Amino acid sequence: MSALGYAAVAAQTGAVVAGAPLLTGLMRQVRARLEGRAGAGVLQPLRDTRKLLRREPIAPAGTGPAFRTAPALLVATTLVVATLVPLLSTDTPVAGRADLILVVALLALGTVTLALAGLDTGTAFGGMGASREMTIAALVEPTLLMAVFALSIPAGTTNLPAIVDGAVREPDRLASPAGLLAAAALVVAVLAETGRIPVDNPSTHLELTMVHEAMVLEYAGRDLALVELGAQMRLTVLLGLLASLFVPWGIATSASVGALLLALVAFAVKVALLGAALAAAEVFWAKVRLFRVPELLAGSFLLALLAVTASYFLSGA
Repeated sequence: MSALGYAAVAAQTGAVVAGAPLLTGLMRQVRARLEGRAGAGVLQPLRDTRKLLRREPIAPAGTGPAFRTAPALLVATTLVVATLVPLLSTDTPVAGRADLILVVALLALGTVTLALAGLDTGTAFGGMGASREMTIAALVEPTLLMAVFALSIPAGTTNLPAIVDGAVREPDRLASPAGLLAAAALVVAVLAETGRIPVDNPSTHLELTMVHEAMVLEYAGRDLALVELGAQMRLTVLLGLLASLFVPWGIATSASVGALLLALVAFAVKVALLGAALAAAEVFWAKVRLFRVPELLAGSFLLALLAVTASYFLSGA
């Protein structure tokens, strides 16, 4: 493997880490402008992270290792996913290990880690948030698997770089009924996995509605900075995965400096556009009631199942 392959992995991991707070700032700014407010600026999440990193973390009395290690584990699992998922190039040293099942398992590990931390606090909010998060995760992770599996059938493998490479060479797959159904299912799953409207509202702290925020209420200082950074990175990676699977043009399929630079620009543009579109949509969407969330996620799972069925019959597998 050439040095450019390692450079591609380093570049996409660095782009996710550095770009995640900027994406969050961009989305907040889009929402503020559409709501008639000036907004705090695109760089505000970076300023918040710097401020939190300077503060000492405080753990509630009685908490154990699950609470203390969860922020680092959340960031670590997301970093590994950012390394594996083909965001800039399909020709990397880790391409052979970027399996769909491994990526979904790492995402689930981060979710379970944070839920255990919420339970470890022993508070009513922590337990409530963990319970709600695991209920949502039980429906989201299978949908993620099924939606991408529908795309993997024509490729004949669950390896993500191979799926993206096949989509670049045969774009007709994306416009097929299976591709459209998988896209719809994956969009809903990404919204739920990242805790966005209509499944969750990241800017609210209301007892009746919050899910993710209820699990992290007890964090402070550097630990809270890691939790926030992990959530921002997860949003960036999943939007990047969505773009790679359904708008793969621009991704480098060979070891070339020019192709890698073009892929970096294309990745930034695609994720920024997806983030801005999501932020704009959230202004007009309403959060669904909590007991209606399983119905929404069950619908997305049904779409993913139909995508797999359509892909199986249309591809003649």
